[in-house]
Amino acid sequence: MSVFPHGENSLYHLKDDVNEEAAVMLSDILPTGFEIGVLNGTVKPGDTVAIVGAGPIGFAALLTAQFFAPAKIIMVDLDQERLEVSKSFGATDVVNSGTENAVEAVKRIAGAEGVDVAIEAVGVPATFDICQKLLKPGGHLANVGVHGKPVELHIEELWIRNVTITMGLVCTSTTSMLLKNVESKKLQPEKLVSHRFDFSDMLNAYEVFGNAAKEKALKVIINFN
Repeated sequence: MSVFPHGENSLYHLKDDVNEEAAVMLSDILPTGFEIGVLNGTVKPGDTVAIVGAGPIGFAALLTAQFFAPAKIIMVDLDQERLEVSKSFGATDVVNSGTENAVEAVKRIAGAEGVDVAIEAVGVPATFDICQKLLKPGGHLANVGVHGKPVELHIEELWIRNVTITMGLVCTSTTSMLLKNVESKKLQPEKLVSHRFDFSDMLNAYEVFGNAAKEKALKVIINFN
């Protein structure tokens, strides 16, 4: 009897030279951002993409959207420090939604019609609202965030613009492909790790991650050695 149920289709062999911290990112955020954000959003070469939410999932979408060579990737967030970090990860433009009107600012960058793809990576009504207002005719809203409250769908404005809205739960079918890109160093998700703690310091790790903005935390790694 297998120690890991369904291990034959859910476990992946790591080569000795694979960065273990990169592999941790493959367990959830990378396939989530890629499958539910980038693939469901049908990002294509030359597209203009807005990612609303510069957290770990938003960064995962940012890293993997670059597989498809979009012309612009615009990161939108309230945290200026995270926006600055996103530039080093490949964002072409950033918008601070706390200091300016996000929709107007994105359209100044993307053009008056809006963006081809808007990826919602937070899971609150305000960010979903921004995304639906950013879409150009024929655009695609890929909702990745997990919403705990109802959102308002402006169908009275969207119906005539032929937009597509997708959402869903990650199935991790792309993990093997993502792992190959980690092995080749074309994808380096270990850059998302901002803090490291020993197992004995677990409570402090939770405290830091629970105050991510104050602590400038992205992803936290717990070392069990």
